[in-house]
Amino acid sequence: MRLELMVWRRISCLFIIACLIILTSYTRSPAAEPLSVYVVNYPLQYVAERIGGEHVTVTFPAPADVDPAYWIPDIDTIAAYQRADLILLNGAAYAKWVEKVSLPRSRIVNTSKKFSDRYITTAGAVTHSHGPGGEHGHEALAFTTWLDFTLAAQQAEAVAAALGRKLPQQRRTFAQNLAKLKSDLLVLDSEMRKIVSRNPSRPLVVSHPVYDYLARAYGMNIQSVHWEPNEPPGDVQWSNLLDTLKTHPARWMVWEAKPMQGSTQRLKSVQLNSLVFDPCGNTPGSGDFMSVMRENMDQLKQAYD
Repeated sequence: MRLELMVWRRISCLFIIACLIILTSYTRSPAAEPLSVYVVNYPLQYVAERIGGEHVTVTFPAPADVDPAYWIPDIDTIAAYQRADLILLNGAAYAKWVEKVSLPRSRIVNTSKKFSDRYITTAGAVTHSHGPGGEHGHEALAFTTWLDFTLAAQQAEAVAAALGRKLPQQRRTFAQNLAKLKSDLLVLDSEMRKIVSRNPSRPLVVSHPVYDYLARAYGMNIQSVHWEPNEPPGDVQWSNLLDTLKTHPARWMVWEAKPMQGSTQRLKSVQLNSLVFDPCGNTPGSGDFMSVMRENMDQLKQAYD
């Protein structure tokens, strides 16, 4: 009788194990499914993809012809953000639409929160038109934090930590990828310092107030105007530029994108040359964040030769 009981218990255990194996085969493992990550600008997409690799699917849904900082997604796109496993924000008042919708707080990560005490405030708001997005204002808080490559590295750390919380079994991989990315960013940081160190007092005019973090990090002497690369300057803009040059005798204007030929020719009439330093807030037409920044530096060298 005791032997029969032992045999029965063994058979029962084998049956339970077999059932568990069958159930497991029909159950999708969370680790097998990439993490759904939604971001508000291209730099965060690049960072999340570099760190997360095959373990993440990163979505940046803003159209290519808009400034993501002022883009407003439609209802379906907002719903997609709400369904994401992780939502990466730039912080510093970037992508203001997130303040007006309900997003799951437990899945939101403000990647610049750690250095919020280093945010840059400017003199005040300026409202003007900016492509298909219509009018917008440049408020008192600067937001292109990633143009200080040391701050970009800190944002990358925040991304790696957030991914690690969601996929703890991949923390080691994320840490390794983060180390490589930070190394690349610090190379950019070192190169920027070398370029500007040739003549740090050299005055530059920048066509938009988006270079505050770049200027502070690398000691650049800049003054901002409000010119669009795809629009000819109006009389007021031209007058403001001439007034700026009286006290800030620049010989180079830095543009966000390639300017119209008419604009560059008119600038040459006052001995002002043009170069492009793309902030890369949106997806580049070719290359990636690193290649765009290297091209930016090649352009910037002209002003410091």
